[in-house]
Amino acid sequence: MTTRTVSRALVSVWDKEGLAELAKALVELGVDIVSSGSTAEDVRAVGLPVVNVADVTGFPEMLDGRVKTLHPAIHAGILADRRRPEHEEELRRHGIAPFDLVVVNLYPFRETVASGAAEGDVVEQIDIGGPTLVRAAAKNFESVGVIVSPARYEAVIEELRGAGGLSRATRLALATEAFAHVADYDAAIAAWFDERSSFGDGTLPERLTMSLVKSGDLRYGENPHQRAALYGVEGGPGPLGGAVVTQGKEMSFNNWLDAEAAISLARSLPSPAAVIVKHNNPCGAAVAESLEEAYRKALACDPASAFGGVAAFNAPVDAATAAAMDGVFTEAVVAPRVEEAARKAFSAKSNLRVVVVSHGGGPASEMRTIDGGALVQDRDAVTEGRGDMTVVSSRRPTEQEWADLMFAWVVAARVKSNAIVLATNLATVGIGAGQMSRVDSVDIACRKAGERSRGSVMASDAFFPFRDGIDRAAEGGVAAVIQPGGSVRDEEILAATEEHGMAVVLTGRRHFRH
Repeated sequence: MTTRTVSRALVSVWDKEGLAELAKALVELGVDIVSSGSTAEDVRAVGLPVVNVADVTGFPEMLDGRVKTLHPAIHAGILADRRRPEHEEELRRHGIAPFDLVVVNLYPFRETVASGAAEGDVVEQIDIGGPTLVRAAAKNFESVGVIVSPARYEAVIEELRGAGGLSRATRLALATEAFAHVADYDAAIAAWFDERSSFGDGTLPERLTMSLVKSGDLRYGENPHQRAALYGVEGGPGPLGGAVVTQGKEMSFNNWLDAEAAISLARSLPSPAAVIVKHNNPCGAAVAESLEEAYRKALACDPASAFGGVAAFNAPVDAATAAAMDGVFTEAVVAPRVEEAARKAFSAKSNLRVVVVSHGGGPASEMRTIDGGALVQDRDAVTEGRGDMTVVSSRRPTEQEWADLMFAWVVAARVKSNAIVLATNLATVGIGAGQMSRVDSVDIACRKAGERSRGSVMASDAFFPFRDGIDRAAEGGVAAVIQPGGSVRDEEILAATEEHGMAVVLTGRRHFRH
C-alpha cells in the first residue's frame, strides 16, 4: 500500500508557528491528536479536542518535563510496522493504538547558545524525547509520516485532503528531512560540548561536525558544465553573514567567491575603504576621506582588470560613489548598506547585483576540501601594529611610508601568493599575484603601476629568496619595503636594499594565500 491514511497524530512542537491551523485541519479530517505539555494547552486553547500524552502513558510528565514521551505506549505506536501482522497483533495485545503521523520540532538549542545564555540554560535546551520521536517515525516511514518543519504543514494537509493519505514518496521525503534535522541538531550540540571539553589541549578538535543547508541552486559552478549550489551553516545568519541580494541577476558561483574576497579585505581596512576584486584577487584597494574618492583610487590601480569585477565597501554606498561607478562594468556591489539615492542609480543597471552584508567578522577557522578529506586552519590574522615589527634598514620609513606600508601589508595578505603590492597614499598602484616566482610578481606589479611605482612602498607576503626582486623594485623607484624576513639570504637582501636607499620593515610573519 503506497498511500497511508492518517487517523491518529502525535503533535509535540516547540515552534508553535502554524500549530493552530494544522490542528484545525487535522481535526476536520477526522484525525485524533495526542499532544504533550504546552502543545496540548495551545491546541485546547483554540477549542480543539486533544488527548494528553500523560493520559496515553498513564504517567505524568516527570523531572521538570525531561520525561514525557519516553514510553512504550508512545514509541510502540510509532515504531509498529503496519505491514507486519505480528506487529499489529502485539499492539492489540498490549492495548496500544498506532500513530500515523508525528509532528515534532526540537528545543531551541542553537538559539539559546546564540543568546549567550548560561551553561545550565543551554543544557536544558538539549532535547531528548523530540529527537527520539523523530528518529522513530522516520525509521518507520513505510507506516508513519513525520513533519519537523512548519513549512511542510500546508503541503501535507493538501495531500491528506486530496489523496486521503500520504504517499510513500512523501513519507520518504519527510523522513529524509527528519533525519537531516536531527543530525544537524546533534552536530550543533557536539560542537558546543567540544568547545568545553576537558580533553581540549589547545589544538584543533579531534572531530569536526558541520551542518550545511542549501540556500539555493546556482546556474552552474566555476564553469557551465559544473553543477553548483550555495549552502549556509545550519542555524547561522547565512552565507557572508546573512548577505541579501537586493537587485540584479542571480549571483553566480564566481560572484560569491569574489564577493567574499572583496568584503573580507574591505572589512580589514580603515573606513571608508573600497576594494575591487577580479578572479578572487584584489585588483585595486584604497582608503580615503570619502567612499567616492576611495573607489576612484582603487579603480585607478588597474582599470582594465576592474572590468567585470566585484566592488566592496566598508561604509554605506552613497550617490557620489554610485556615480563614480557609472561608467565601469561591475558584476556586483557588496556593502553594509546602500543609500536610497545610490540604490536608484544602481537600479538603472538591471543586471548589476547589489549585495547588502550587515554582519561583520567571520569564523575563527577555515576549511578547504581535498580528495577524501579536508584541511582546516585558523583564519589568518594580519598584524596591524608596528610593535612586533622591526626596521632593519639604516633609513627609517617616514610617517607616510609607515602608513602606506601597513596598508599594503594588509592588502598583500589577501592577494594570492606569490603576492606583491605597491601602494602610495593608502591606495594600491600595482599588484602582482599568483606567480610561481616572486620576481615575476614584482615585475607585474611594477609594470601595472608604471610611473606610479616611483616613491611607492612594496609589501611582499613572504620573504625574498634572492635579491632580484629587490633590484626590480628599485628599477621601478620603490622607496620602502615590508616583508616577513627569514630567508637564508636576508643579509644579501638587506645589502641590496641599502644599495638602493630603501627603508625596510620586517614583520616576522608571512601571509601565504594559496
